Amino acid sequence: MATTREEKRADLKRRLIEAAEAQILEKGLAGLKAREVTAQAGCALGALYNAFEDLDMLVLHVNSRTLARLGAALHAARRDGADAATELQALARAYVDFACDNQRLWSALFEHRLPDGVTMPDWHRDDHAVLIAEIIAPLGALRPDLDPEALRLRAQTTFAAVHGVVQLSLQGRFVGVPQECLVDEVAALVATMTRGSRSDSDPAGA
Repeated sequence: MATTREEKRADLKRRLIEAAEAQILEKGLAGLKAREVTAQAGCALGALYNAFEDLDMLVLHVNSRTLARLGAALHAARRDGADAATELQALARAYVDFACDNQRLWSALFEHRLPDGVTMPDWHRDDHAVLIAEIIAPLGALRPDLDPEALRLRAQTTFAAVHGVVQLSLQGRFVGVPQECLVDEVAALVATMTRGSRSDSDPAGA
């Protein structure tokens, strides 16, 4: 009996996550409504709050699915045997492609904010590791002088630089590069950062 209850609860959570994801795909994060999610999931409104603490927690589960997919896309972009600069270019291109192909889910990942006073759960914070996990190895090859903590920080900075260009472009900001130029501009940025990393670790720039 307990197993049956657990299975039903797991199925309910899956349906709600899939429904919320579909709603975000259709309308964006701002258009997400609890009643529409539960109607699509085929359950009562109260069932959502039995399965999740609130709508924000449901969004976190959707965002974790997005992070998992993004992590898989970045991992698939790695090139065995390639030099570090080539790998970083491949990772940047995969990130651009994922953001462009999944704009609403990708935007929800970075736009969602928990209410004041609510702390992000550790499990969701840990899921964000995929954003820099694949960068660390090729970056470490460029900067073997960095200790693990410094290397992690540099990977975060590298991600932030690429992400910022992508975000401003996809949001259509005045200072953002046109979307049709995004791939080339990100490639130029990564090339510049790669040359800079080499020169930082080797004064001769070799």
